[in-house]
Amino acid sequence: MLVTFYNSFHTLRMDLGMLTEYVGLEHFREILTTDDVFWKAARNSLVWGVVAPLIDIPLALALALALALYARVPFARVFRTVWFTPVLMSYPVVGVIWLWVYNYDWGIANLALRSVGLGAYAQAWLASPATALPALILVTTWMFAGFNMVVLLAALHAIPAEYLEAATVDGAGAWRRTLHIMIPLAWPTIVNLAILDFIGKMKQFALVWVMTRGGPMWGTETVATYVVKRAFEWKTLDLGYPSAIAVIWFVIIFGLTLLLTRTLQRRQSLEF
Repeated sequence: MLVTFYNSFHTLRMDLGMLTEYVGLEHFREILTTDDVFWKAARNSLVWGVVAPLIDIPLALALALALALYARVPFARVFRTVWFTPVLMSYPVVGVIWLWVYNYDWGIANLALRSVGLGAYAQAWLASPATALPALILVTTWMFAGFNMVVLLAALHAIPAEYLEAATVDGAGAWRRTLHIMIPLAWPTIVNLAILDFIGKMKQFALVWVMTRGGPMWGTETVATYVVKRAFEWKTLDLGYPSAIAVIWFVIIFGLTLLLTRTLQRRQSLEF
């Protein structure tokens, strides 16, 4: 990391035997003022980082609450395992699976639409800038909902049963117990998961690289994929510029993480 910070203030010409030349803030000025691709990649990463947790955490919480309230329902453990399995897969494997799912001709997404009479909505999901990024967000939701569910399920099981029993005696229904007891006591865990989810989505690389490589027309380009392209694919022969991009993105993620932490965490501590 320290080397990356150092490189961001230099031009490193690989074609000249890694010749180093100090350029100060020139890379940062160019990135922030003239690099349109960086801003497109930053926008995509920010959309991913904001939208994904808003979908992932409520979905995981709903699954955890369902399993916590109906733990004795048949096949509850099977459902728990099925939801958790995707997180055990690597990004390349997940990427290949969902390339099949999104295939226009025989992918299950379009086959399902055609089977229910909605064939007009079938499309090449990864070929349009309007649908490619939402399609990738759906993949990461599918992949990590199970992990978030298991963590939230552990938090819910840690709530003393006496609290819920007392609320039941006082006449609180299932909805009130969930809203006023379970969610508030699980809130620290929810906040931590949301922050970790945000950081992970802001750094997305492998899934994009396998499924779209940033296309179409920069529609799924992330800052991570752009850094790799600038460093190793575009033959610009300068490692200083992509290092500056990495430094800028590190500062942005660090700052937004602190802001989210201060915003979401409650000042009072709940004890039980």
